[in-house]
Amino acid sequence: MLSKEELLLIVYFIVVILLLTAFVIVFFVVYQRRKNKMLQEQFETEQRFEREIASSRIEMQEQTLKNVGWELHDNIGQLLSVANMQLNIFSKNLPETQKASALEIKETVANSLQEVRSLSKSLNNQVIGYAGLDTSVENELERFQRMGVIETSLEVSGEEQEIPQQHSIILFRILQEFFSNVIKHAQASKLDVSIAYGPEEISIKACDNGKGFDKESIAKNSGLFNMESRAILVNTKFSLDSSPGAGTCLSLAYPTKGQE
Repeated sequence: MLSKEELLLIVYFIVVILLLTAFVIVFFVVYQRRKNKMLQEQFETEQRFEREIASSRIEMQEQTLKNVGWELHDNIGQLLSVANMQLNIFSKNLPETQKASALEIKETVANSLQEVRSLSKSLNNQVIGYAGLDTSVENELERFQRMGVIETSLEVSGEEQEIPQQHSIILFRILQEFFSNVIKHAQASKLDVSIAYGPEEISIKACDNGKGFDKESIAKNSGLFNMESRAILVNTKFSLDSSPGAGTCLSLAYPTKGQE
């Protein structure tokens, strides 16, 4: 039989061991929570830094595009307008046999002036922000149609919702980047775009019938990186699906709740 003192000593050791175990567990839990909090704060800091870098880069790109748009509208557009007026004066003094040729040149200059003005609008973020997403996309697709580079279509469904101007500019730039890649690389004959307004998000889809590509076999190029970076800035889900011979589809899901 154990004596009373021995029993008390055993109980004492058990209590000490339990307290030490509890202390170790509490210490580990507190340490783990602090570690997780530090990792989360570090991750959020890195995300904010990346967003700031992306935002700064996009702001510089927008300013460059804006300046180019101004130059096209004010300088090139003005020169073409003067050329068109000079052709009007010049054609009046031509014999009838040469007026037809002068008229063709005049129409070419007039068409060039229209395209320059249309292009300057698609580069100027103030014009895009004022016109809105639907109108800006429609104007861009109509420009491609006039140029004869590709057959286009636009379908808008649902009750149209107001998008903050800066966000509509960013969404348009994503689509514009995709359109540019389609025309340059896809060898497509058709480009279809749809904008569906829902109660909680706006679903945007653009698809071509071009040659497509293997996503796993190509590295991220600057165009793809730009599109993804812009989508992140406005909390938009970004997806690009493609396969050889099956065309390419861009999908964007823009949340309408909680956006500022």
